[in-house]
Amino acid sequence: MSMDAEARFHKAVEVVLAHEGGFVNHKSDPGGATNFGISLRYLQKLGIEVGDIDQDGDVDIDDIKKLTPERAKERYRHDWWDKYGYGKITDGEVATKVLDLSVNIGPSAAHKVLQRALHASRRRDVKVDGILGPKTLAAVNSVNSVELIGALRAEAAAFYRQLVMQNPNLAVFEKGWLNRAYA
Repeated sequence: MSMDAEARFHKAVEVVLAHEGGFVNHKSDPGGATNFGISLRYLQKLGIEVGDIDQDGDVDIDDIKKLTPERAKERYRHDWWDKYGYGKITDGEVATKVLDLSVNIGPSAAHKVLQRALHASRRRDVKVDGILGPKTLAAVNSVNSVELIGALRAEAAAFYRQLVMQNPNLAVFEKGWLNRAYA
C-alpha cells in the first residue's frame, strides 16, 4: 500500500490514539497520568510554554486532563514523526507500527525492536543500536513489508513479555500490550 508521508502520518496517529485512549492514571503505570498517550512526566519535560495547557503557571495533572486529541497529534507530529523520520518509512503499516511502539515504549526501545525485526527479516547488516539512521531506514524500505510486519509484531510481543518478567507489577498491562503488539 503506497501513500504519501502526510497520509501515512494521519493513519498512524489515529492508530496511536485508538491504542492509547483518553485520560488514565493507573497506579502501576510507570508513566503516571496520561491522556491520548502523552504522560504528565513528558509534558513537564516540555516546559511551561508547551505543557501549561490550562495556562495557570504550572504543568500538572490538570494540564494532562485538558489535553485534546488535536494537541496530542501536534506532539506526535513534532516530537516523534518528524523528529525520528518516520515519514521516511515508505510502507504505511510499518510506519504506523514503529510510531505506535515508539509512543508506548520509547523511541530507542522501539527502534531496537525494529532493528531486531530486520535481523529476523534477513537484514543482519543493521546494527541494533536504537538509532533510526540512514542504514536502518534503507533496510526498512528494502525488505518485504509483510515479512517485516510479522517480525515487528513478534519482536514487540517479546519485548513486552520481557518487561513483565523483569517487573511482575506490570503484568496487569500484559494482555493489552500483547494485543497492541499483534495489532
